[in-house]
Formats: sequence, structure tokens, C-alpha cells
Amino acid sequence: MPGNVFDFEKIKNEINSLKKQSSRVDFWDDPKNASQISQTLVNTEKKLIFWQQLVNDSEALLEMVNLLEEDSTELLEIKNDFLELSKKFEKAKVELYLSGEFDNRAAILEIKSGAGGTEAQDWADMLLRMFLRFAERMNWRAEILEKNDGQEAGIKSVMIEIDGEFAFGFLQSEKGTHRLVRQSPFNAKNLRQTSFAGVQVTPLLKKTDAAEIQIPESEIRIDTFRASGAGGQHVNKTDSAVRITHLPTKLVASCQNGRSQHQNKEKAMEILRARLAQLEMSKEKQRAAEIRGENFDAAWGNQIRSYVLHPYKMVKDLRTGLENSNPDQVLDGDLEDFSRTYLEWKTSKNN
Repeated sequence: MPGNVFDFEKIKNEINSLKKQSSRVDFWDDPKNASQISQTLVNTEKKLIFWQQLVNDSEALLEMVNLLEEDSTELLEIKNDFLELSKKFEKAKVELYLSGEFDNRAAILEIKSGAGGTEAQDWADMLLRMFLRFAERMNWRAEILEKNDGQEAGIKSVMIEIDGEFAFGFLQSEKGTHRLVRQSPFNAKNLRQTSFAGVQVTPLLKKTDAAEIQIPESEIRIDTFRASGAGGQHVNKTDSAVRITHLPTKLVASCQNGRSQHQNKEKAMEILRARLAQLEMSKEKQRAAEIRGENFDAAWGNQIRSYVLHPYKMVKDLRTGLENSNPDQVLDGDLEDFSRTYLEWKTSKNN
């Protein structure tokens, strides 16, 4: 029974704790943190209601089965109810996998073009669209923090903040090298081309988690530069983009989408504090690598997933073995099966 897996008392205690926090007089003094707590409360209450309903539906269906006669006209109705309940259980099972410390956090997703020149930069741009479409499907908020366009086409790199329920939990499946095989649109002979792009995913800590991280000015270098991009009426004409380097750790955080240098500096510092907070909490090198992701070359030997558009069509995850024969659908943001299968694979691997 679900009640033996889902800890109702723990969730109820969590809801009570969140309600106490939201009832404080100074709760809205920090609007951003208050908004995060409020959203967490809403999501947690929805989770509790969902599981309670799942238990009730299971018990009701079991009772109907026990009373069922062989020639009952209700057999088809019970079968349909069972199929519907199975779908709900599948969704619930995925959420049980998302119990990691950072799974319900926003995520910083970075894409960097790898080996392949213009082809790889175009491939990185295709991945950007795929992840933005995935965020849209999941009702997440996605904001491009920094984007460096390619010289001829596509992008060299991009950094996106994606915020929503279990954003990091689902997106952690995308960390690694993504490989594309297709007929080149940049070659007159339409030759077959292999391209690579690297994806890194980092959980964004809540402001309260990183607030105690103090960064002396002597430990950082701040560089300003002109924001890149395709342009438009809102493009910055001054050196408003900001890149901050933490000298002791060599961590770099940057932002260029704000309308002013001050806004970009604040956002870059927030990201830097989050990354430093991760290191503070990572007592072992292995755990730090698990949270932040190890550095890797976006090239042969490091790929996690292959997208083949020619001579046949297929997307295959090299870790789980999951295949999809409709790459257009996947590239349009249909990544839920890949995320779910990865979570199952990761859980079984760790057990």
C-alpha cells in the first residue's frame, strides 16, 4: 500500500512548519524567500492530497474487486479504473525517486558547444530550444542568464535558470555530452556529420542557504563586458554584462540579461554564493562532483545520449538503454520518459 511508502506524518509536520514560517509578522520582509516558502507549501499540500486520494482510490478499488462476481457487468469499469490508477501510481513512483537533498530546487543549466565547429554550435542551439520546450511542458519558468552566439550560426554557450517543481531533480538526467548525427545543413554536399555539446546542471540553493556565505572583495575579480546576442530594442549598448571570478576556487559566475550592470552583478553574486555554498556543504570530493558535476570534454567517449537523424531516426540514452524512434518529438521537449527512466536507473544503481 502507498501508505507504507509515503510518510504522511513527516509531510504533515513539514506543512505545519511551513505554515508557522508563513505566519510570522516579518515573513514578507524578504519577498523572494517568502515566495519560495509559499510555493513549497502549496506543492507539499498538493502532494499530501494526491497521496491521500491515491490510498483512498486503491482501497475503494480493492473493495470492489472483492465483491466482484465473474459475470459482473462492472468488470470493464473496474479495468478502466485500474488502468487510471496505474497511471497515477507511475507518477507517484517518479516523485518518490525525487527525494534527494537538492531535487526540489531550481537548476542552473549550461550548454557548451563541443567538437564540431559551426555544426556543434548549431547543435547547442537545438539543445537550448529542446530544454526551453521541456520547461514549458513542465510549467517551469526559464530565464536565459548568459548567451554567447556562434560566429556563423547557433551558440557557443548559454546559461539558463530553470525554476519549478523538481526542476533540478528532473534535469539532472541531462548532465553530460549529447551527440548528434545528421546530414550537414552547412555543407553543400549534405555530408553526414557528428556534433557534440556538453550540458552541466547545478542546483540553485535558496537564498537562505547561501546568505551566510561571505565573500571578501579581495577574493573576487569582477570583469565587465558588452552583452552579446542578436540585438533588439532592449539590447544593452554599454558594458553592463558582469563576470565574477572567485580567485581561491576559480569558480566563475556571470550574467548579462539584466538592464543594468548593478542587476547583473547582483545575480552573478547570487549564483557564485550558491556555488560556494555547495562546496561548503560538500564534505567529500565525490559529493561535490555529484552536485556540481565533474568537468568533461564534449566529445567522443563522454556522451550520455545520441540523437541520430540520418541514416535512420533514433534517440538512445547510453546509460539506461531507453530508445525513442521519434527524435523530432524529443527535440521538441518531450524528455519526461528519459528523465523518469534515468531516475529509476540511478535509484537501482545506488541500492
